[in-house]
Amino acid sequence: MRFRTLLTLFLVLSLALPCFSIVARAKEAPGVSASAAILCHPASGSVLYEKNADQRRPIASTTKIVTALTVLRLESDLSRTVAIPAGACGVEGSSLYLKAGETLSLSDLLYGLMLASANDAAAALAILTAGSIEAFAEEMNRTALDAGAVNSHFSNPHGLDHPEHYSTARDLASIASAALDDETFREIVSTKRKTVPAPDDGKRWLINHNKLLNLLPGCVGVKTGFTKKSGRCLVSAAERDGELLVAVTLNAPNDWNDHIALYDYGFATLEKRTLLDVGDLAVDCPVVNGTVKTVKTVNRESIALALPAGAERPTRRIKLPRFLPAPLAKGEIVGSVEYELNGKTVGYSPLVVTEGVGEIKYKKGFFRR
Repeated sequence: MRFRTLLTLFLVLSLALPCFSIVARAKEAPGVSASAAILCHPASGSVLYEKNADQRRPIASTTKIVTALTVLRLESDLSRTVAIPAGACGVEGSSLYLKAGETLSLSDLLYGLMLASANDAAAALAILTAGSIEAFAEEMNRTALDAGAVNSHFSNPHGLDHPEHYSTARDLASIASAALDDETFREIVSTKRKTVPAPDDGKRWLINHNKLLNLLPGCVGVKTGFTKKSGRCLVSAAERDGELLVAVTLNAPNDWNDHIALYDYGFATLEKRTLLDVGDLAVDCPVVNGTVKTVKTVNRESIALALPAGAERPTRRIKLPRFLPAPLAKGEIVGSVEYELNGKTVGYSPLVVTEGVGEIKYKKGFFRR
């Protein structure tokens, strides 16, 4: 692959999509029991449904999505064995009943965090990776901001009620989408059962609290939560036909059914659109010192994506140098075509030259000998 360090010309073109019929699957958005909710399509950055999505609320143990993502950001070796600090023992709420000084791997603690929702595992991970709960909370806020969460603040790694600990449905969807890009995170939250060591050669049996893994086809996680103040909270993700959706409900008495209804609605609204077939886009580019003055470039790959019915049209950007210096090989990559929507790149293909171009060799003059 040979890109040339030349001034790049950005041709910003509005995409003229072919006509797609918005068929009669435009079913009405479901009513949900939640005080706040959102359904997102991360690949396109589209929001398919929302209700009070920017309302700040307590989020209980869905906090642990941020905790896990922060640990994965800070630690590269999850197999590392650690001794449980005394400060992590006896935390109220869900627990692994960790004992000070017992040894577990960071991976074991992450499974305890996300499957059993263990608050002591959350505290242990915080202390072991950042030195203290307070220092870890600062790291959590950095992690959340990096994921696009701009209306959240985290004060602890477990989600127990605190006046300065809150998020929104929209922010949680952004954080979950970022977390699901991590293969280790996805593997953990999609695991239904797991055993981890206990003292005296015993075993702890972990059962994932997320019932959607059994109720919803294609569910890949993510996390439940509950306190009296927050009500029932649920962040989930589901995949069908290669498309991933993320749903969040906060204070939802009927959260399992809310999420099932949201996914049935969301997947029904997605339409597969072909933006470019191979070779559809052809752009002539000037050549310097070549045996021809211009060379044709075409897109090497097709571009297709799923979008919700009625979504705004993606913007097409063609990136090519102002000119190409010879020689050029047939099929050489010289630029790209990209499609953008909601500030995200949703489609990409290299642009390649369709024919080889030779270089003109000039004879050296007298003063260049």
